[in-house]
Amino acid sequence: MDEARAREVLAGAGLGPAGELLALGENAVFAVGGLVVKVGRDAELLDRARRELDVALWLAEAGVPAVRAAEPKPLTVDGHPVTVWHRLPAAVRPAEPRDLAGLLRQVHALPAPPFALPRRELLGGVERWLRLAGEVIDPADAVYLRGRRDGFAEAAAALVPHLPPGPIHGDALPRNVHVGPDGPVLVDLETFSADLREHDLVVLALSRDRYGLPPEAYESFTRAYGWDVRAWDGCAVLRGARETASCAWVAQHAPGNPKALAEFRRRVASLRDGDTAVRWYPF
Repeated sequence: MDEARAREVLAGAGLGPAGELLALGENAVFAVGGLVVKVGRDAELLDRARRELDVALWLAEAGVPAVRAAEPKPLTVDGHPVTVWHRLPAAVRPAEPRDLAGLLRQVHALPAPPFALPRRELLGGVERWLRLAGEVIDPADAVYLRGRRDGFAEAAAALVPHLPPGPIHGDALPRNVHVGPDGPVLVDLETFSADLREHDLVVLALSRDRYGLPPEAYESFTRAYGWDVRAWDGCAVLRGARETASCAWVAQHAPGNPKALAEFRRRVASLRDGDTAVRWYPF
């Protein structure tokens, strides 16, 4: 789905085609007056859109600061799910890891919601991403990543958690926190899941080791949360699963982007070498 198609869907939803495009990925995200409108790529995202709205209402009832829906149900326009949200006030500063930690503490204290949440399937997209990469990547690298996927999936299924399992955000990064005049607010609720709480914590541990998050920023996160996931025996398993998924995710962009291919090769080489300190770059 390109921007022009997304604007056609926006107009078909009665929201006008002239919104400001904020993001274009699996969803096209537009600002329309005091609203934010998300146009899903295709009908496969309808269930996820419904669940995101359910999560938003549940968080609101629980008093967790999070983005709020303006409409309780998604619209469907030519097969595209459309959800409507209240626009947040302008950010007063960038979100920091400690802001994320405070919100995660609130989410992790919640009991299960009155609707079903899926498991956090980190490795579920690996096959599709490798298939989209096609012949551009070395077939031996694809075989290697499939083997890692299978091994880490089996190891993750046997983990004994330190924290009680339950609701998690699923993509716990500072980019999914908005700091407005009333404080930090959780955004992007699409990946909410019911699984090991450690999933939400290993993300920043990996950011520290692979993506250049300063150690002091990571320490502010663990202080605010109250625990460092690296002290848990299962941390290496969840980290390995996330690295495998992140490597395969970049592969899908390789056919049309030489920088993505170079980043994929950097990542897979570091995994093959067992070098846990090689710097990866966001893509």
